[in-house]
Amino acid sequence: MQTYTLKNGRVIGQGQPCFIIAEIGLNHNGSLDIALQLIDEAVKAGCDAVKFQKRTPEVCTPKDQWDVMRETPWGTMRYIDYRYKVEFGKDEYKTIDDYCTKKGIIWFASCWDEESVDFLEQFKPALYKAASAALTDMPLLQKKKDTGKPLIISTGMSTMDEITTAVDHIGTENLLIAHSTSSYPAPISELNLRMINTLQSKYPDVPVGYSGHETGLATTLAAVAMGATFIERHFTLDRAMWGSDQAASVEPVGMAKLVKDIRDIEAAMGDGVKKVYDSELGPRAKLRRVK
Repeated sequence: MQTYTLKNGRVIGQGQPCFIIAEIGLNHNGSLDIALQLIDEAVKAGCDAVKFQKRTPEVCTPKDQWDVMRETPWGTMRYIDYRYKVEFGKDEYKTIDDYCTKKGIIWFASCWDEESVDFLEQFKPALYKAASAALTDMPLLQKKKDTGKPLIISTGMSTMDEITTAVDHIGTENLLIAHSTSSYPAPISELNLRMINTLQSKYPDVPVGYSGHETGLATTLAAVAMGATFIERHFTLDRAMWGSDQAASVEPVGMAKLVKDIRDIEAAMGDGVKKVYDSELGPRAKLRRVK
């Protein structure tokens, strides 16, 4: 299986510690201060990376939706104006880039259009993500792949044929695949975690992970026990904040617990070779009647 060494020396792949991504996405609601607080909390929790979303509003927003009025925390405004309100520009991403370097955490983004890839390239991100909605967008997938950086493709809202077509188009080099269910929050009965093993079997050379949108932590921990090489969960300061992703997000206390439990699972998995541990020798000598 391929492994990928990022610019801070962190390695993603089988046999490596699970790579834990806190997706900030748009949960900052256009506030750089909130974004920096979320980075602080992700570092404190022990996450390996934070992820944002980047769009060019006039490209990604259908023209017939531009003038639709929308209720927002800033009052009623045109939908296109709202899209600009929650997008970060060069100054904000420069601050984020400098701040993450200072804090020692990787940052990257899901780009929703080709212009956004060009925009992000000036910051030399360690990797890219393609959202589930973009799995069938071959020009956008190719644009990200052509940067030469590792690319995570997410597979929610997709058929197996669509996954196969995407992988056939961009190839398996520098590729990671995230199993996902794209509802927010996702019903537990629709998580279908065994798809992790299905993808591992179909693409044995590709690191497979899990992007979860459920509430609770247990199912993400199950994904790690099933062999997910990376996991991603939406991250927020407060699930009651305004925004469509907040309800499916994990708060700082929950993220710290998730990271700790993942590391405990990794320590507990062992190597599969039966042995008698030193801690067992005393009970063995005391309790075993037949030596």
